[in-house]
Amino acid sequence: MTIAAAGTRPQRAEGRGHLAAKLFAGRTRIRELYQEGAAKIRLPDTFDASMEAVIINTAGGLTGGDRMDWSVDAGAGTRIDVTTQACEKIYKASAGIAEVATSIKVGAQARVDWLPQETILFDRAALFRRLDVDLDESAEFLAVEAVLLGRKAMGETVVSGLFRDRWRIRRSGQLIHAEELRFSEGVAARQAVLGGQVAFATLLYAGPLSEAYLGKVRPLVEGSMGGASAWNGKLVVRLAAADGFSLRKILIPVISALRNGAPVPKVWNL
Repeated sequence: MTIAAAGTRPQRAEGRGHLAAKLFAGRTRIRELYQEGAAKIRLPDTFDASMEAVIINTAGGLTGGDRMDWSVDAGAGTRIDVTTQACEKIYKASAGIAEVATSIKVGAQARVDWLPQETILFDRAALFRRLDVDLDESAEFLAVEAVLLGRKAMGETVVSGLFRDRWRIRRSGQLIHAEELRFSEGVAARQAVLGGQVAFATLLYAGPLSEAYLGKVRPLVEGSMGGASAWNGKLVVRLAAADGFSLRKILIPVISALRNGAPVPKVWNL
């Protein structure tokens, strides 16, 4: 018996997660929590006034046609650290593009640290990732996005694929940071942009301490492939390394410096 597959849409992973927080009795508390499909949000106990949110893709990875949407709304005076349970794996796409969209709003005197673990791109993966952030004039924001072009320890090589990363950061409605990264050939990207490295990361801090943080961060990136700059109330760090482990050895101290010495979330490990 032959089963005709023509016209059948493959099953796709889809999910949407939303977290909104408010300040109550001096602590950051849940105001809204919504999760749908493969998107889950877990809130581990904390021992201070902040909130830690761990976002989870229960599909175990993404491929062409999958879509995940995350949104965070930090009310006035709140503090939220958002991370992921594990690295997000982007598998070979037979058709279509995987999409991950994140929207973050940070209110007056609030702070959000967006600290997902690395995204791992496999050969012939296709990913379009968007980060849109709206900051109050007095808000602070830290973002970290790290990418691995395959796992060197597993002997994986990315020969071709698509990776597009779009950031738009606004303060009081005014655009303060925009970037658009696009890799369409893995080998070309490593040679022309990354100097043969397979792991890279961008960190951005927007807030009043950007100049103060610069003096702490620059010594941490000396001797590595990367650099740090601060201007107009923001600090940007770019890093590249030979593999994921080497990148984390640099990345974790830099993240801690940009968090006033606080460690990375517990789900991270070296």
